[in-house]
Amino acid sequence: MRFPSLRARRSRLRRAVAAAGAVTLSGGLIAVAAQPALAATGCKVVYTVQSQWSGGFTGNISITNLGDPLTNWKLEYDFPDAAAQKVSQGWNGTFNQSGKHVTVTNMSWNGSLATNATVNPGFNGTFGSSNPVPTAFTLNGTACNGSTAAPTVQITSPAANTRFTAPATIPIAASATAGSGTTISKVEFYHDGLLLGTDTTAPYTYDWTGVPAQTAAYHLQAIAYDAAGVKSSTADVPVFVDASTGPAVVTDTTAVTLQPGGSATFKVSLSKQPSANTSVSVTRSAGATTISATPATLAFTTANWNTPQTVTVSATAAATANSSATFTVSGTGVGSANVTATVTAPGGGTDDRFTQMYNMIKNPSNGYFSPEGVPYHSIETFMVEAPDQGHETTSEAFSYWLWLEAEHGQATGDWAPFNTAWQTMEKYIIPSHADQPTNSFYGPSKPATYAPEWPQPSQYPTQMDSGVTPGQDPISAELKSAYGTDDIYGMHWLLDVDNTYGFGHCGDKTSRVTYINTYQRGPQESVFETVPQPSCDTFAAGGPNGFLDLFIKDSSYAKQWKYTNAPDADARAVQAAYWAYTWANAQGKGSQVSSAVANAAKMGDYLRYSFFDKYFKNPGCTTPSCPAGTGKSSSNYLLSWYYAWGGAMDSSAGWAWRIGSSHDHQGYQNPMAAWALSNVAALAPKSSTGKSDWQTSLNRQIEFYTWLQSAEGAIAGGATNSWDGHYATPPAGTPTFYGLAYDWQPVYHDPPSNQWFGFQAWSVERVAEYYYASGDAKAKAVLDKWVAWAMANTTIGSNGDYQIPSTLTWSGQPNTWNPSSPAANTGLHVSIKDYTNDVGVAGSYAKLLAYYAAKSGNTQAKTLAKQLLDGIWLHKDSKGVSVPETKTDYNRLDDPYDASTGQGLYIPPGWTGKMPNGDVIKAGDSFLDIRSFYKNDPDWPKVQAYLNGGSAPVFNYHRFWAQVDVATGFADFARLFPNG
Repeated sequence: MRFPSLRARRSRLRRAVAAAGAVTLSGGLIAVAAQPALAATGCKVVYTVQSQWSGGFTGNISITNLGDPLTNWKLEYDFPDAAAQKVSQGWNGTFNQSGKHVTVTNMSWNGSLATNATVNPGFNGTFGSSNPVPTAFTLNGTACNGSTAAPTVQITSPAANTRFTAPATIPIAASATAGSGTTISKVEFYHDGLLLGTDTTAPYTYDWTGVPAQTAAYHLQAIAYDAAGVKSSTADVPVFVDASTGPAVVTDTTAVTLQPGGSATFKVSLSKQPSANTSVSVTRSAGATTISATPATLAFTTANWNTPQTVTVSATAAATANSSATFTVSGTGVGSANVTATVTAPGGGTDDRFTQMYNMIKNPSNGYFSPEGVPYHSIETFMVEAPDQGHETTSEAFSYWLWLEAEHGQATGDWAPFNTAWQTMEKYIIPSHADQPTNSFYGPSKPATYAPEWPQPSQYPTQMDSGVTPGQDPISAELKSAYGTDDIYGMHWLLDVDNTYGFGHCGDKTSRVTYINTYQRGPQESVFETVPQPSCDTFAAGGPNGFLDLFIKDSSYAKQWKYTNAPDADARAVQAAYWAYTWANAQGKGSQVSSAVANAAKMGDYLRYSFFDKYFKNPGCTTPSCPAGTGKSSSNYLLSWYYAWGGAMDSSAGWAWRIGSSHDHQGYQNPMAAWALSNVAALAPKSSTGKSDWQTSLNRQIEFYTWLQSAEGAIAGGATNSWDGHYATPPAGTPTFYGLAYDWQPVYHDPPSNQWFGFQAWSVERVAEYYYASGDAKAKAVLDKWVAWAMANTTIGSNGDYQIPSTLTWSGQPNTWNPSSPAANTGLHVSIKDYTNDVGVAGSYAKLLAYYAAKSGNTQAKTLAKQLLDGIWLHKDSKGVSVPETKTDYNRLDDPYDASTGQGLYIPPGWTGKMPNGDVIKAGDSFLDIRSFYKNDPDWPKVQAYLNGGSAPVFNYHRFWAQVDVATGFADFARLFPNG
């Protein structure tokens, strides 16, 4: 997913600063030190070191007023280490330091402090050899007798840099001391920020088992809490886990399915030759006793160690559907592996494969989900494509998770996992009210200040231009009326799940599952040319203005939050909710998903922002001075590439903004979601015009496919209302669609956005579902032609493997659209450059064929769908399905900017900043220079060898979306063709 630049916005409010009482903070900021209105008569202060690193830390001060209400407040304390402890940046209060003495005064918006009310100023600071906590505080001149020092904790074992052998058991012990007058309530144990366990009684211990090998150090961590809930700073001890020099147990899968009275098999071998004959046992370690495995023991010798031996799992006739058992395969000196067996209902076929895929995806040991339950983009971490690291995640992944759980509910009647997926989505990737705090200041009469986009990253930062008049936002008021809030209910597109970059939440540097962004600088900015930045930019990283002045040129910059929605993901979530609603109601369980379905309708209501031009300009705009939209005139009723919204961190500044997008790609359209939102009562949006807007969108989308369909049958790129991103005039002779100019590669150009066959399969699959649900003859006409082209270019090999189109090239153009008399696109052509056996795209393609065949009766499409699914299953491994990928594009990882080609990471001359880990950002840097963490990745050696002149690295990726496309392909075929 690619997103052009989003606007930065400065505060429009200026406050007078009195000369008397003004104090200067680091960075030259000026603030007024307000005089306290009342003296405090009682107070409690808790000072906590929230996180700490070499020479730096983040502190939080909890101030509770135990006396009369205050209209202004001033906290004072002394640092114990006057020479080294310094405040460098503060928030929720104005910090001033003179020597060791620190004064914190209220901001303009948080001076009122009622009795028993609490305020929480925080700061980043530096220290020398130690970081002792202050012990005495005053509030408005009154000593806070309830001041409490935070507890302390240290890890007593293992010692720093201890080495273990995988699979390791690491016993961790810690000692903790409470502050005066309180006790320790618990100690939490972590590794690298991930909670392992908790101990409430001394001695505080935890045994971390089954730890795999990795090149980089693991960081063992401990945090102590006292009885009041105050937590300590984090104790941190690095340890290493080396790869075992001995053999390991290897199984060919982690999950099998079988029917009552039936059986299934898996194979076992060793990873390397043992030094002596080795016995491996197979035991049921958990689950149903109606499932058993034989033989109980496998014998491996120094000769047959790599010859797979078969284990047969059997279920009794009394075994019930959905019961399961876990079998542990283990031996002395060879570690262990687990295989889960699940009983399915009688029938067999592709539904069994869905169950196996589902179990592999949901198996925690396979690594598809984070400890928080968030789906990663990929199991593998070294991945540079749309997300620039595998353990980021996208709104795409969440929408696919919902689809997976909807299919699971259809197969089992269990809807709890679907509801959990929706709730997890709401918790982590739909910004909360606290994450979008100043939406109430949004003005729909002037949604945003214009900032032009440009073709090349080197043309950024781009100058904001308040002289360009944006149109009016016609849906803001009705959304607020319908839902009673100014907040936007939509997913942000990208999360740093493991906090790999270290931005944390709003600059705290430690929080996991945090909002980030990458693409900002026009269509030529490939992933290798992006600068990652936090969605909540508090200037805690980057340069003096955070990252804003890399993208936007302005006279001043304000700390702000900003989010970008990927409409195809939200539409897919609605699509999944429709199927969940349909299947749950068929089971008499519709009430179990009613809450999620209602929220899907709400999401669809807000998704209408993607219908509108970026600056709410009317269609056919070819100059920034073109007419601004009024009412719905700026709506194209197509799902554009994004919509976005943002605002000030400082609520006293009083501003927020919203934009749509001017670029419409065929790959993002979803007529199935549009049909559900306009024709299914349970999914009808609450707003006054939402349902009718989606009905208009449904018709417009089908017209869009028809207009873009090539002579051969494939669907061409799309259209734009802002040529070159700044409302330039398109080349003479460019055809139009309701005023939008044809663009064969809308949105991004490196690589061209519509050359990937996956966009064909994804998008047309939605057309096939819509056709299946509605019987629309216009949709069938598009499908008839597309399916014939795709089938003619698909090959099934003698061994059952397959080849499908991969890279497409385009020539010619469509005719200008005439809705009353559409013309055939005899001058628009597609050709196929190369072919692939990509599993995810093949899974989506198979679903498309299955839905089309089920409605049209086309037996060739049904046969090919089954052949593709069978071919995908040939690539099953222990974690799912995967094929080797040779990553020649990784030669761009170390490319600095080259002005002659326009490729490489562009940083403006003279601009410098830092990533949270200390990586310097400057002109001449490459993708890797600002992502040094990649050099600690387990797969770095083979990438480094390639950059040093060796062969291109080969990866077997397990992308979340690809696994789900395959799993749901199996489920849909079994449901649509129960007799095979």
